[in-house]
Amino acid sequence: MSSDVLIPLKRIEIVIDEEALGKLLGLLRTAGVRGYTFINHAGGLGSRGERRPDDYGLEEKNAVVILACEEKQAERLIMTLRPRLKEFGGMCLISDCQWVIGPAVSY
Repeated sequence: MSSDVLIPLKRIEIVIDEEALGKLLGLLRTAGVRGYTFINHAGGLGSRGERRPDDYGLEEKNAVVILACEEKQAERLIMTLRPRLKEFGGMCLISDCQWVIGPAVSY
């Protein structure tokens, strides 16, 4: 597809302990991120064991944050986020993606 339809960007997916979501969103603002999506009450299996948001006895929840940005902004974000990842727990993934040009740009 042509460049008048798609914009190459970096996709960043961050999975953290739900209690750290507010701090992470603050870091995103500090790094100049203009748009993101977050999903609360995520579960899974990782370095902190199994997270089961539907287990009422021991509710341990993750949050997932997804965003797309230009490469330089991704670098700024990772340099801001990396020192805090151990504190937040979870993981951060970066991949190449393409933004379909549409109504509003929030990257």
